Amino acid sequence: MSAKRPHLRRLSDDAWLAPFLPALRARGERAAAAAQRLTGGRMSLADFAAGHEYFGLHPAPDGWVFREWAPNATALYLIGEFSAWQPAEPFALRRLNEQGVWELRLPAAALRHGDLYRLRLRWPDGEGDRIPAYARRVVQDPQTHIFNAQVWRPDPPYVWKHAPPPPPPFLLIYEAHPGMALEKPAVGTYAEFRREVLPRIVAAGYNAVQLMAVMEHPYYGSFGYHVSNFFAASSRFGTPDELKELIDAVHGAGLLFIMDLIHSHAVNNEVEGLSRFDGTLYQYFHAGSRGYHAAWDSRCFDYGKTEVLHFLLSNCRF
Repeated sequence: MSAKRPHLRRLSDDAWLAPFLPALRARGERAAAAAQRLTGGRMSLADFAAGHEYFGLHPAPDGWVFREWAPNATALYLIGEFSAWQPAEPFALRRLNEQGVWELRLPAAALRHGDLYRLRLRWPDGEGDRIPAYARRVVQDPQTHIFNAQVWRPDPPYVWKHAPPPPPPFLLIYEAHPGMALEKPAVGTYAEFRREVLPRIVAAGYNAVQLMAVMEHPYYGSFGYHVSNFFAASSRFGTPDELKELIDAVHGAGLLFIMDLIHSHAVNNEVEGLSRFDGTLYQYFHAGSRGYHAAWDSRCFDYGKTEVLHFLLSNCRF
């Protein structure tokens, strides 16, 4: 593989990278081979990375459809305010295949915008509550501090106003944490960042904004690196629509928006996160010591699993 190929073409422009070119080329070759294995040459990698369009909660022509991957589970129930937080037969998922994909279809009246929900899973030697892996909105109760998924279907939905600008010849990136970017001694919000910080970034001449800690995380002190819900924007900073409004404002000002993606590890929490999701330690992560990051008290993904790569690549595309 040549360093002049598109995804490696700039490596040869940096003399400091010269000693590492063989290793970088080898990584590029492995990535290309993995893409071929995942797609079988029948689709693009972007088409493969569409798990978020299938799994999770979605509106359907006849109401709602919800899907989850839990191969070790023996039963799954959607529970929430609509079921008095107890498993009920109308909210029982059915297993679709041997790979462990489960599905539930509900009438439109069964769920409404703002409803809280989670999963009750049963497996051969136990059971537990879990937040769905593809949940797009997760909130924490201010009194009990319990996290739950939330139906997010505002009417009307947010309408984007600005397209991303074309890539500049070089990047001048302003990196920030939305909760810590303000001068006040409190957790900031997406809206406050848009109103108070973005104008200063534009005035300073930056052409890109990079935000940390956007993905939902239960421990604020982790700076957003203990991710629990990969498809949910952190609710402590505001709503998904307020994040969209911030991104829209960034694009409207002619800047690129970059978001940190944390795929090297995940939070060790079980109810809030993916750890022991279906009762096993090895569904998304390596089993044993290889699956535990002692320095971070977190779980390490098993990148050798097609299902794990499907999840993470879908998160990239989302």
